Amino acid sequence: MTIPAHVQVLLKRLREKFTPEKLREQMAACDAPFRTLRPVRDATEKSVLRYWERLIGPASHIDRDLIADTASLAAAKSYSGNIENYIGTVKVPVGVIGPLRVNGINAARDYHIPLATTEAALVASYGRGAYAATKAGGISTAVLYEGVIRTPAFTFDNILSAGLFVEWVVTNIKALRSAAESTTQHGKLSSVEPVIDNNVVFLICRYTTGDASGQNMVTIATHALCEKIVADCTVPIDRWYIEGNFSGDKKASALGLMTGRGRKVSASVILPAAIIEKTLGTTTQEMLAYGRIADLGAKLSGQMGAQAHYANGLAALYIATGQDAACVAESAIGFTRMEARGDDLFCSVTMPNILVGTVGGGTGLASQSAGLNILGLKGTGNGAALAEVTAALCLCGEISIVAAIAAGDFTRAHQSLARLR
Repeated sequence: MTIPAHVQVLLKRLREKFTPEKLREQMAACDAPFRTLRPVRDATEKSVLRYWERLIGPASHIDRDLIADTASLAAAKSYSGNIENYIGTVKVPVGVIGPLRVNGINAARDYHIPLATTEAALVASYGRGAYAATKAGGISTAVLYEGVIRTPAFTFDNILSAGLFVEWVVTNIKALRSAAESTTQHGKLSSVEPVIDNNVVFLICRYTTGDASGQNMVTIATHALCEKIVADCTVPIDRWYIEGNFSGDKKASALGLMTGRGRKVSASVILPAAIIEKTLGTTTQEMLAYGRIADLGAKLSGQMGAQAHYANGLAALYIATGQDAACVAESAIGFTRMEARGDDLFCSVTMPNILVGTVGGGTGLASQSAGLNILGLKGTGNGAALAEVTAALCLCGEISIVAAIAAGDFTRAHQSLARLR
């Protein structure tokens, strides 16, 4: 058997740095005493400073002044609804692009979009894509589907009991819907889809969530549904869990790719050849040639869908507008298409898992509210529009990166805007 070269390199480094005896001693379980941090839910200036007393160390006073600055200390109480053990805030640079013209079912005007990131070149790249798309007349968008899901799991003695349980659920769906919807003013249970694996049943509970992202909303509603099942079901249940790790919550999954979790949005634009040449510095045929290679690479590597870098734009927008940044893991899947339309280029993205909201969660914090206000999408009635803008933003990123790599400008742009800036 041949030992891979990278394994040999790692072993060589370990041998040079450690002896087996030293490693064994260093990695052994340690029962030294420790003093845990006292949990704080309702933060105050006093609790913040108490935490920093525990964190004292080299340059800690400098660190404290940067993280627990005057404004962060004064706003301690307002952050308590979004975090525990609060010690201050981290400042992430925010850039803005636009206007990006969106001609959508729910979003239909020009938007300036805030993007929070520490990655130089990202804002410039998305801004270039937005300029090209707007010059071409704007991006058409549509929400195709809506349904945030939670998937509780139930276990039984055998497959027969599992089947009888599914029959009971189907028969009593009206009472289960009433129990779930009693917990929320805005959430609606649109379907319950059972999946049986022998003696285990998963219930795919799908909800519409109004203008909220709805993660907590559907969890609480599903818990009420499950308690109703446990109280009334005539089939003996062995165990049940609020989430069976089936929903794709904060992870890429085939279920999410095919049926969606959140809002499914499609966005498209036709870029005239002249705009591609003048604005993007390449041609329709060069972009298509690279697009074929990128699509092949996605297939060969087993990518969930086929796209270049949705996560870049999603993370920056989610942080700037108070979304749950961890949802980028599931939102960043979908399909990018580029096709010739004569001399012009049709570009589209279809994204099944966009999880955004304009109310609730982090959207109520001051800086994040400001980000939504820049978009003009703060508050009730704007959730679907924000989802369409999000897809349009990701399309801008796809256009820009494909053009940059096709033209041979990708490395140069990162050198000039990042490393050598």
